[in-house]
Formats: sequence, structure tokens, C-alpha cells
Amino acid sequence: MLEDLEPHQVAQRLASDSPPLLLDVRETWEVRVAAIPGSVHLPMAEIPVRHDELPDDRTIVVVCHHGSRSRQVATWLATQGHTDVANLAGGLDAWAREVDPTVPRY
Repeated sequence: MLEDLEPHQVAQRLASDSPPLLLDVRETWEVRVAAIPGSVHLPMAEIPVRHDELPDDRTIVVVCHHGSRSRQVATWLATQGHTDVANLAGGLDAWAREVDPTVPRY
């Protein structure tokens, strides 16, 4: 079953010895407005043709604005054989509210 991680859980994992890859699947204009530092941008539309660029040996936490698109992508990645995938519940908006208020909300 796909795991939904709360923002504070993702922050804890990012601070660990084996941090996950944050995969930001929002549109380019959204990333220009706000992003979690260190995240990798790969727009949702490009996932089907570029998912093989993602690591198999690292947890992937998928991020979007509110958590809906990222959940779809995380579910799809899991069907493609990525076994360690999670969704950032509430997306970047929840991250900005609960973890890092310096990240702009839009």
C-alpha cells in the first residue's frame, strides 16, 4: 500500500542518514514560484517517459501543490516497479504551513 507521509515525517526523513529523493511533479511555473530545496523537478507529464531516470535504491517522496497529483504519480510509479515510493500528504502547501514557512504559498 502506498504511504502518505505528513510534512513533519518527510522533514525527519530528510534529516536522516539516508534521506529520500523529493520528486516534485508540478509544472515549471509552479516550481519557479516555490519549491522545497533539494527536490528534483520532473513534471507529471514527463514521468511516463523519464521514470527510468529515478533511483531504485532510494525512497522517493512525490510532491505536488496539495498532494493529489503526487499521489497519482506515486501510485503509477509503484505499478512500474518502484517499491519504495511515498506521497507528501497535503503537498507543498502543507510543507510551507507546517515545516518551512519561508516557502511561498500560492
